[in-house]
Amino acid sequence: MRKYAVVDEYHCVACGCCVKVCPKGAISVPHGIFAVVDIDKCVGCGLCAKECPASVVWLKERRDI
Repeated sequence: MRKYAVVDEYHCVACGCCVKVCPKGAISVPHGIFAVVDIDKCVGCGLCAKECPASVVWLKERRDI
């Protein structure tokens, strides 16, 4: 199954590290509050999860594909 990134919005510090490493531009930090993932753009590579200094990004399996 394909995966996509998920962000714990309550603990995200909006540092933007995940945004910088996403090869598909699937992550944004609107209004500087917390990161948001566009699951239609996300390819589940996991770079964002590896780069997150707060460890609040992880991968989840998509069940709709």
